[in-house]
Amino acid sequence: MKFGIDIGHNCPPDSGAGGIKSEDKLTTEVGNKVIAKLESLGHTVISCKPNSASTVNQSLGSRCNKANNNRVDFFVSIHFNAFNGQANGTEVFAISDAGRKVAQKVLDEIVKLGFFNRGVKSGSHLYVLRNTNMPGILIEGCFIDSAKDMQIYDGEAMANAIVAGLTGKVASTSVNPASNTPVNPVIDEEQNKDKSILRLQQALNRLKITDKNNRPLVEDNGMGAATSSATEKFQRIVGVLPTGIASNTTWDAINQILAKRVIQGTHASGVIIRYLQFRIGANPDGIYGSQTEAALKKFQQQNGLTADGIIGAMTWQKLIG
Repeated sequence: MKFGIDIGHNCPPDSGAGGIKSEDKLTTEVGNKVIAKLESLGHTVISCKPNSASTVNQSLGSRCNKANNNRVDFFVSIHFNAFNGQANGTEVFAISDAGRKVAQKVLDEIVKLGFFNRGVKSGSHLYVLRNTNMPGILIEGCFIDSAKDMQIYDGEAMANAIVAGLTGKVASTSVNPASNTPVNPVIDEEQNKDKSILRLQQALNRLKITDKNNRPLVEDNGMGAATSSATEKFQRIVGVLPTGIASNTTWDAINQILAKRVIQGTHASGVIIRYLQFRIGANPDGIYGSQTEAALKKFQQQNGLTADGIIGAMTWQKLIG
């Protein structure tokens, strides 16, 4: 398959956003890794980033022309978000049905890394998606001004997730940062093992979800009976179909909770409230009512917090660290 990979920005005056890290640096890091990994899997890759441009529109137009003139099969533009220091997570934009199908796969892979799932969104306003002739997606990997996202971010893992979403395969190829050339290290089976179960075990332990014997999980990256039972327990707590298998819906629920969003008032409901009710011993109906508020205030008092009934940073710290 022939991919057009657009490393976002990096062509003054078309420059990326700033934050805790630089968008230009992260798109370059992830983009070069994605290109190398796709090529290692036997795909043809056209780099669509222009070398120079006089205006932002010229930069955008050049990217589209490279993809169109080379008749790539699928176009991928790699970006990172920035907003207000509080927003976080991953979103992928697409226009066509074919684009949306791939966008969902890429998004599913990236959120497994621990990022909040912001969804697949319409890219009808995006120049590079409107002016390319083939299906395509624009990836906003995460927020460079979010401390939470930057703690999770790893360029190698992000590139692997994108390639897995695009191709259904994981490549072991990495990139030499000094020369931007592919490096193909010898990787044994254990090193190359998918770490998604380990991340699941770590997340469940952080959320204080124990196995059927009420024991914390051994973080061994093995989907044994203990991990399966803890997964099923979590699914029942938050109202997800209890299969014992970590589906995308289960990961969405985990990431919603780990995002630690401030919850205030009595109109909140859903996954986060169900988890909260489990932790504070309230009736698990998924609705923040008077009983849940009273139980939360009691929890806050017992933990030396201001008993205001607000699930803020200090309350989250006591719940999940």
